[in-house]
Amino acid sequence: MQKIIPKLAIILLVVMLLLSFSFFSCKTESSKEKDLVNITFITPRGTVEVMDDYCLWVAKEMGYFSELGINLIMEPGPLDALATCKFVDQKQADIGYPSPGVLTASIDAGMDVIMIYDLMATQVFDFAMRPDSDIKTIKDLEGRTISLGTPGWQVIVDPILVEAGVDPSTVEYVNAGDQWGQAAALGQADVALCWKGLRSQWLAQGLDLRFLIGGVDFSKMPANGYCIRKSDLKDEKQTDILVKALKGSAMGIHFTRNNPRAAAQITYGLFPAVQEQMTPELAFASLQELHELYSWAERNGYGYGWASEEAWGEYLQILADLGQTKTLLPLEDVFTSEYIDRINDFDHGKVAEDARNYKLDEVWSKIEVKGVW
Repeated sequence: MQKIIPKLAIILLVVMLLLSFSFFSCKTESSKEKDLVNITFITPRGTVEVMDDYCLWVAKEMGYFSELGINLIMEPGPLDALATCKFVDQKQADIGYPSPGVLTASIDAGMDVIMIYDLMATQVFDFAMRPDSDIKTIKDLEGRTISLGTPGWQVIVDPILVEAGVDPSTVEYVNAGDQWGQAAALGQADVALCWKGLRSQWLAQGLDLRFLIGGVDFSKMPANGYCIRKSDLKDEKQTDILVKALKGSAMGIHFTRNNPRAAAQITYGLFPAVQEQMTPELAFASLQELHELYSWAERNGYGYGWASEEAWGEYLQILADLGQTKTLLPLEDVFTSEYIDRINDFDHGKVAEDARNYKLDEVWSKIEVKGVW
């Protein structure tokens, strides 16, 4: 009996120590979570269950946002054309992801937004049509019908048409809601507005379409980027937080450049809906369509998020000539590249090493990698 009591005492002591360790460990973890700053990102497409935001999901998975003191909250946002800017302006989100047309329309309407990180420095939008369509070039869109997901997307298409020498007044827009791609496939419209990443999704859904590809077949205009509240730039502390959030995105893109299959595996694995809709091969193709634009500025020596003043200047002039903005918007009211150096100030070598060391599963290790990364 005397031998048993010391043994029980030892066991109780060990249990108490384990419980104590667990308590303090949880408390420390909770403390770490409290130290993170919540930053809400709102997408322009009504869902986050796509491959498009891979750079943000990679940065979350790899702990880059946490290391930077950021808890990134991803919100899908409504399909309304200006919603991604409205939510930022109304302080319901911190970072939006507008197209140039949506950004400029929002600024022209007096919203407190500015682009700080041009995720895609060249044209992201495409047009989709039936394979038997007689449309061969963008000039053939004159007099045709164009299906859109919402009427507000007209601010996206009109400048593209003007750049190509097509009078927007000659086309008819068809508001087909979330079935706008199907409208073109079924012949209810001549073409549908499309974009990089969505092409592969539509093909995965079985839509029989071919495409005119922006940046290849037409247009050198700038494309979507991340916007914030312009007034936030007056607060150095808030500016620093936002720069760190965007740095996380840049780190996610850099990771992808060094191991695209890992980025695709991370993103694809998060969304059962994507897994039901697309094979890993098609999901990988969707990611690559966008990544070629996300990495363009870095591959050309400018750094992630850089914006072309020349391209933006020409675009803003088209908007003014078109009457889409009340006046010619000054460049400095639309975007700033002031923070690009800070955003790109991270350990590129460490991120590349993280990517190379990421363990691929059996499926993704068999995916063929080719093309531009």
